[in-house]
Amino acid sequence: MIKSIHSKQIILIGAVILLVAFLFTRDIKGLVKPKEDTTAAVPSAGQMPAQETAAINLTEVSTTGKNLLNASLAAEITSLENAFKSASEDKKAPAAKLLAQKWDDLEQTVPSALYLEIVATKEPTLNNWLVTGDKFLKAYDNTRDSLLQPALLQKANTAYTNAVAADSTSADAKTGLGITIVNGMGMPMQGIAMLMDVVKKDPKNLKANMSLGTFAIKSGQFDKAITRFNSIIAIKPTPDAYFYLATAYENLGKNEEAIDAYLKSKKLAANATLSKFIDEKVIALKTKK
Repeated sequence: MIKSIHSKQIILIGAVILLVAFLFTRDIKGLVKPKEDTTAAVPSAGQMPAQETAAINLTEVSTTGKNLLNASLAAEITSLENAFKSASEDKKAPAAKLLAQKWDDLEQTVPSALYLEIVATKEPTLNNWLVTGDKFLKAYDNTRDSLLQPALLQKANTAYTNAVAADSTSADAKTGLGITIVNGMGMPMQGIAMLMDVVKKDPKNLKANMSLGTFAIKSGQFDKAITRFNSIIAIKPTPDAYFYLATAYENLGKNEEAIDAYLKSKKLAANATLSKFIDEKVIALKTKK
């Protein structure tokens, strides 16, 4: 029995890591049990738990980022930074936008998010806070720095909280905020309830549905995950939805269904490394029949 549980944990952890690496989806951190609650009160900033997180220093982040670039690109970033520093207050936001876009083009999400935060602070619109929250959440997903992760999640939470304040009816704002809460910025069930409320009002909301599905997998509720991912696939078949569906089937010992879903994920993803992993996974599953 212990061996069986251990093997399932290995399957689950391996599948999530692979999906993060190859399909760039969310690596859910908290183990929670979703509850079919359809009411959700949006928490104010004052209701968020205080957490000890390291401050993110923009200068240090920029220096680290530029060290990874060639001399020409690093010089281009430095030039844009000098322009930002010397800009008048009414020109700071446009200058920060340029830097955010440049860092994003270079696939460095942390400095990009920090400059988007500056833009949102100076031009506090719903869209600016949503873009900022999304970028911090992406940076949180991508980093494996255990010290940086809490700070990025905190900033994502703050951005989405500000987005909700700008428009309490925004599904995108509540979805992002719910994700950060489940990941550690509050009571997990409060975040789940918020996501359930979004799905109740908009059953085809892919981001909220995907989040609920991955939370179900991490909490070991594989039957619920299967229902959720089949619903997602009916709306929009994606490689990550099929991969998570396969993971849920595999953990329930439904190997034929798992093989079918893995192969569909492989076909849609068209990723050589992921294809190799799935081919090996399919062979292993076939031997268990």
